[in-house]
Amino acid sequence: MSVNYGSKRLVVGAHYGLRDWLSQLVTGVLMALFTVIVLAQVIFTKGSMGYDKWAGIFSTQWMKVITFTVILALLYHAWVGIREILMDYAKPMSIRLSLQVFFIAWLVGCAGWAVQVLWRL
Repeated sequence: MSVNYGSKRLVVGAHYGLRDWLSQLVTGVLMALFTVIVLAQVIFTKGSMGYDKWAGIFSTQWMKVITFTVILALLYHAWVGIREILMDYAKPMSIRLSLQVFFIAWLVGCAGWAVQVLWRL
């Protein structure tokens, strides 16, 4: 008789959860730090905030690289969340696969648009 509880439990499946949880944690912390950096630049900028000041914040190369990294983190963060929701609630495989393909295409489109906006400054 096999034991299916405790430390001798047989664990099967594609996802065990730790990797997804850790990626959500790391990307969330990265986005929070980016928010603090942008807020600090907004708070400590003298004068009124207009387009020129916003463009100035994101015009330096280091800020573009950090912003691009945060955009990628945001997209991965969103993908992990969407995938988990679809795995839990979209039970027919055909619907789940169709929705996953749609969301991947949508997230790639969002990434392209964000990069275009970022490097247009």
